[in-house]
Amino acid sequence: MSLDAELLLDWFADTARDLPWRRPECTAWGVLVSEIMLQQTPVARVEPIWREWLARWPTPSAMAKVSQGEVLRAWGKLGYPRRALRLHAAAQAVAEHHDDVVPSDVDTLLALPGIGAYTARAVAAFAYGQRCPVVDTNVRRVVARAVHGAGDAGPPSTTKDMKDVEALLPDEDGRAAVYSAALMELGAVVCTARAPKCADCPVFDGCAWQLNGRPAYDGPAKAVQKFAGTDRQVRGLLLDVLRGTSEPVAKARLDVVWSDAGQRDRCLHSLLVDGLVEQTREGLFALPGEH
Repeated sequence: MSLDAELLLDWFADTARDLPWRRPECTAWGVLVSEIMLQQTPVARVEPIWREWLARWPTPSAMAKVSQGEVLRAWGKLGYPRRALRLHAAAQAVAEHHDDVVPSDVDTLLALPGIGAYTARAVAAFAYGQRCPVVDTNVRRVVARAVHGAGDAGPPSTTKDMKDVEALLPDEDGRAAVYSAALMELGAVVCTARAPKCADCPVFDGCAWQLNGRPAYDGPAKAVQKFAGTDRQVRGLLLDVLRGTSEPVAKARLDVVWSDAGQRDRCLHSLLVDGLVEQTREGLFALPGEH
């Protein structure tokens, strides 16, 4: 397995997007916040919120001092709001147990609340320049095409995916970390799922997918994520009401957001279970820590 490191690194040096969490002055905390926000959310939506958060909470301890509700309110429309609670919990752990510095060791990062394998490796690589495989959807697609000659990646396999990317990384820590970022960038802006810009690809000549005649993806059908009418939409509407007020609200205020009472009540219950909403002794509803 190979993917020309020099070509990819040179391309990245010349064309990489100027994202604030990639700049040398960005702290490991800034990288951690970006990685949590970027999960399932496009860069264009993340960047302005990320800037607001880092201005407001430049350190983990700054965030740890505020309520979960305040963090949820600041999360806004990024979606999947449980990520905000995970960040808040991680900030508290870093402030309390790591002298307000995000750890550099993958195993220590994994021990933080809400930090999974991808995020731990991404922080180790992108904040601390370590050599460790960082695998997301974009990376899997690049490897599937350029290395294996397939139209796209099949179902995720942590062991196989990690092994594939590990084999591609340069030996030196710093170069390997930049290579990881370059692989991700290639999948995000050139080797896209639809309409890949192959003419702009730095590894076009050695791409196994091109050499195989660009076969179509023939693996298992991928689930298409819907939003309209789903519980995700209803949960978001309920949270919008609570984010828009600083006082607990009666259930009647929540009932007006969705006509299907069964779905609405199910979603409210799930928000309570997830810790995204709390109920007061008087039966009112509020963001966590705000009553």
